[in-house]
Amino acid sequence: MPDAPAPETTCVIVGGGPAGMMLGLILARCGVAVTVLEKHADFLRDFRGDTVHPSTMRMLDELGLFDEFGKTGYSKVEKAEFPVDGEPVTFVDFRRLRQPHPYVAMVPQWDFLDLLADAGKCEPNFTLLMQTEVTGLLRDGERITGVRYTGPDGAGELRGELTVACDGRTSVVRREAGLKTKDYPVPFDVWWFRLPRTEDGQYSLIPRTGPGRALIMIPRTGYFQVAYLIPKGSDAALRARGLDAFHTELAELIPEADAGTLTSWDDVKHLDVQLNRLPRWHRDGLLCIGDAAHAMSPVGGVGINVAIQDAAAAARLLYRPLREHRVTESDLAAVQRQRFLPTTVTQGFQRILHRQVMKPVMAGAEITPPGVLGSIMRRFPQLSAIPAYLVGTGVRPEHVPEPARR
Repeated sequence: MPDAPAPETTCVIVGGGPAGMMLGLILARCGVAVTVLEKHADFLRDFRGDTVHPSTMRMLDELGLFDEFGKTGYSKVEKAEFPVDGEPVTFVDFRRLRQPHPYVAMVPQWDFLDLLADAGKCEPNFTLLMQTEVTGLLRDGERITGVRYTGPDGAGELRGELTVACDGRTSVVRREAGLKTKDYPVPFDVWWFRLPRTEDGQYSLIPRTGPGRALIMIPRTGYFQVAYLIPKGSDAALRARGLDAFHTELAELIPEADAGTLTSWDDVKHLDVQLNRLPRWHRDGLLCIGDAAHAMSPVGGVGINVAIQDAAAAARLLYRPLREHRVTESDLAAVQRQRFLPTTVTQGFQRILHRQVMKPVMAGAEITPPGVLGSIMRRFPQLSAIPAYLVGTGVRPEHVPEPARR
């Protein structure tokens, strides 16, 4: 008996993260049949980026989803302070942005993804397949024509006019397509963990530093999500010193927190920080966006925002050719042209910070803003809007195309 023909869709989206879910929802509302493949059974994975930026919340307004987003109980981060001469100075002030939501919302990423998934389920063109892991690509000559996958019912194939890789910095689709990234040096990795907090009234990003050490305390309701920076490649050696040594370091940096709540190294997750991008984001029948096209450093916390902007740009530029079944590689190239400048500018700033700040800190230097800079920021607080714009809005922010608005 001959094999049954593979099922088809118009757009195959690999990866149910922020970029994949946003792209799938917008395209479906624009009349394009999409299928999103997510390898996990749910979105419940901790220590993913939990920031939703002002420009993303504006897109939720345009999608008619902000009221539902408000039900997630997110917390607001309105500023980032840094101690100068013993006094806190506001270096980033999101309240100065001319945005309908001038703050960064802190919300578990699974709540954000569930929101997009629930909205997608209301669209007849939207299909979400959970527990479905892509293992390879289908080809017709040089053209990518879909994916192979394994799911709850075994192996299968899904054909589509366009396959979009949204499967992150370790993208299987990118690897199978033979696309190679250009990588940039990164001097640090990150340990992610939680520490309890009892005071929920103040929501600002709180950095703590010492010689050769730095961490950021991200306030959440009932706890801090802590990003602890360690020298690149030092994860195993630092764990070998034991938890007691780590507790001592934390007690010096954040004496008000109870580091003893970390009772196992299983509570401390390791992030291998990468900074890279593809010189070419596409092949015939295939497009990479988000971390699959350009892995961002956690410096500035902009990775999710950039990925979502990629998704909005791709949807706006591709929904007509996809709906009319005439998408070409020149259409895919247009997406890269639209998003290449924001990507390179953002990564350029991150590379400068890596060289000028993070590398010396990891080598043992103290990270202390010059007193003159603190004086300037105190005298001209409006300057805090510049980094707020770069982080909260981003270079060349995107909008939801009209057919997807509600």
